[in-house]
Amino acid sequence: MRIHFIAIGGSAMHNLAIALCKKGHKVTGSDDEIFDPAKSRLESYGILPKKIGWDINNVSKGLDAVILGMHAKKDNPELVKAQELGIKIYSYPEFLYQMSKEKIRIVIGGSHGKTSITAMILHVLNKLNIETDYMVGAQLEGFEVMVKITEEAKYMVIEGDEYLTSPIDLRPKFHLYQPNIALISGIAWDHINVFPTFDIYVEQFEVFCQKIRENGSLIYCKEDEIVKEIAENSRKDIEKLPYSIINHKIENGKTFVIWNEKEYPIEVFGKHNLMNLYGAMLVCERIGVKNEDFLREIGSFTGASKRLELVKKNDSVEIYKDFAHSPSKLKATISALKEQFPQRKLIATMELHTFSSLNAEFLLQYKGSMDMADDAIVYFNPHTIAHKGLAEITKQQVFEAFGRRDIKVFTSSKDVVLEIKSHKWENTNLLMMSSGNFDGIIFEKLADDLI
Repeated sequence: MRIHFIAIGGSAMHNLAIALCKKGHKVTGSDDEIFDPAKSRLESYGILPKKIGWDINNVSKGLDAVILGMHAKKDNPELVKAQELGIKIYSYPEFLYQMSKEKIRIVIGGSHGKTSITAMILHVLNKLNIETDYMVGAQLEGFEVMVKITEEAKYMVIEGDEYLTSPIDLRPKFHLYQPNIALISGIAWDHINVFPTFDIYVEQFEVFCQKIRENGSLIYCKEDEIVKEIAENSRKDIEKLPYSIINHKIENGKTFVIWNEKEYPIEVFGKHNLMNLYGAMLVCERIGVKNEDFLREIGSFTGASKRLELVKKNDSVEIYKDFAHSPSKLKATISALKEQFPQRKLIATMELHTFSSLNAEFLLQYKGSMDMADDAIVYFNPHTIAHKGLAEITKQQVFEAFGRRDIKVFTSSKDVVLEIKSHKWENTNLLMMSSGNFDGIIFEKLADDLI
């Protein structure tokens, strides 16, 4: 097939492009901006656009399909031409569904934990040599790409994002996959630019449950009351499997899962990850993996990229980076480090970077989210707010929103680094949380400077 990607530089888009290229399809693409790692990876496969920008000459009757990314706008000139020519246009969720219609689809949904649960499942299946196709939202150790599509695999494991599908299809992505096995990890209001009220956001997960195939399975976190209610009220033909925190113990900074009186050491930690692990185990159990085999293989799982990822450590200091940006994620990640290292001081730093977090109204949701840290630092860049077309927020607004009298708020990333370096780095852990990068802070260099 000849397939053209409009907005090929996106995380999922460029990985899908590479996956199709590896299958032997003729892939082209365009975008008005492409950054690393997408740029280098596309170039290594010979599918990096020769020039940046949109060009109607990229679209012709010879194309079999166009795959449209969310980054493009609905008046995109290449999209308009494809529509005029009657070329089949897919969003990437539509395309993934088309490629997996005859497979058993496992879709992982939820406001948090999606990537980690998907990564845990893929890690174990890979270790057990169980062939599966997949789409996951982070680069995983041992996996060349974030998307895999084959003819042979019986299963497809998909991270089910609730954000919109494409500029011309405003359904949440996870509504398109029609899972045989679905999982919901938790619900905490996000994407307020698309779902302006919590009730509207919750409704998307109700619809997700309605999309489960007949006599399918729903695995859900019963610790979340909203998820529990949605699951219990879902269709009667659906098998419902609740999970919570798996039995465990912590000794000398190491976590062990306890199952049938046997102890299994694991690398990941924190209550959220222990729930994620239990959910992933139930998914694998549904496709025939024994729990003991799952627990043996999950011991070598070190986590998905930027999910409580260890940057550097010595005997008394550990430095982590995490993708956490919503209030619920901040609480879970901070709690995990405090419970794993109860004798160590924790300095937690977060960047307000997403549309939701930089919205003055949503900012109030952060109250108490960093209370468990010994020291708390919040950073935001006023230029980011202007770039997103949002109303200005002030340092005082941020200070008051978090509800912590000793929290420090900065609008310069250099000042954040100076504040971090001013601390005594003994028996202390550092946690850096953002969906961005604190406007250029290189975490590895900072870690080298500290320890």
